[in-house]
Amino acid sequence: MMLTMHADEAYVTEALRCGVLGYVLKSEATEDLIRALNEVKEGRAYLSPRVSRAVVDAVRNGGATPKDPLTPRERQVLQLVAEGLPTKAIAATLAISAKTAETHRGAIMRKLDIHDMAGLVRYALRNGLTQP
Repeated sequence: MMLTMHADEAYVTEALRCGVLGYVLKSEATEDLIRALNEVKEGRAYLSPRVSRAVVDAVRNGGATPKDPLTPRERQVLQLVAEGLPTKAIAATLAISAKTAETHRGAIMRKLDIHDMAGLVRYALRNGLTQP
């Protein structure tokens, strides 16, 4: 069972490949979470209505989803950058040094070929890492 903020196809399909039976978005109503828990408890799958579209799209695309170029830690750093945290706050939140946080941000920018903070924020918004 997954309770997450990520609705994009790559997250949903990867979770399903890993054996997740329930995938619920944090933004859904409490009733959806309860329904999902009951479905999973009975051995059935449950997907939040908003993510079921991602599954349909994945099937239509032959099950191929683009490989996420970022590591889980880089995604965490990107989320915090998009939320407006300065480097020192990111470092404190993740219990890493400020230099390590800067290194992650540089790697993110290289991998995504994004050269400014506004571009990172746009990418994070488009990919469900943060909400406006």
